[in-house]
Amino acid sequence: MAVFRKRTHTPTPKKKDIAAGLWTKCPGTGEMVFTKDLEASWNVFPSGYHDRLSADRRIELLIDKGTWRETDARLVSKDPLRFTAGGSYPERLLQHQRKSGLRDSVVSGTGQLDGIPVSLAVMDFGFMGASMGSVAGEKVTRAIERAIKDKRACIVVCASGGARMQEGILSLMQMAKTSAALARLREAGLPYIAVLTNPTMAGVMASYATLGDVIVAEPQALIGFAGARVIKETTNQDLPEGFQTSEFLLKRGLIDMIVSRKEMKPRLASLLRAVGPRAKPVKAR
Repeated sequence: MAVFRKRTHTPTPKKKDIAAGLWTKCPGTGEMVFTKDLEASWNVFPSGYHDRLSADRRIELLIDKGTWRETDARLVSKDPLRFTAGGSYPERLLQHQRKSGLRDSVVSGTGQLDGIPVSLAVMDFGFMGASMGSVAGEKVTRAIERAIKDKRACIVVCASGGARMQEGILSLMQMAKTSAALARLREAGLPYIAVLTNPTMAGVMASYATLGDVIVAEPQALIGFAGARVIKETTNQDLPEGFQTSEFLLKRGLIDMIVSRKEMKPRLASLLRAVGPRAKPVKAR
């Protein structure tokens, strides 16, 4: 008599869960990249796609170690319009401050770029889409004025979705204020370089982002005033392929050059030595 043994079910081994944040997906190609490798390459994917970079990392990329001195770090936006649409503005500010570790969308300070004294302002998209409010405009303006006072070059790394609607006209007036400061910088004979990253739009693009003695952009950066969808709906016309990318704008003369992030520091140093007679190299302390 045959004996049938009871079959036991052996569960299929489960794949170990991948730790959150271990891999990062390229927005351009969908390629998965080890996050630590991506960070080591300044958030530039193997495909060449330039992902967003925080203000702190951008400063680390551009400024010589040990020379950075942050300025105006305690400036914080108020709520003069008592804006409540979409929630309390002060509460939203607090949420973004806790999430990003920043007080506002601009970090400014002074340092040396390959031995060259510079006044630097960096916009961080991680804080309310790098929207331009009164504090952002004030920090950029003070960075320009500090360059005039110290007789050094000024660099602004731009990234913005536009003016901060919670501050209304106080946000829009930053366009005129920063532009006036740049006019004084030019009168002083000091160089200004604008670095455009993805995205640089609206009021920022219509002011200090496009007033540089030299305008540099990262590859594939979105640059423009109104969004492509708004323009298409307004004009009822199909837009050219690649419209509002840095490559498209380079061909049409709006920007001067496209520089990969990994090459940005030496290229900026070369430009400053070429256009800034007062921006002479100094020895780091």
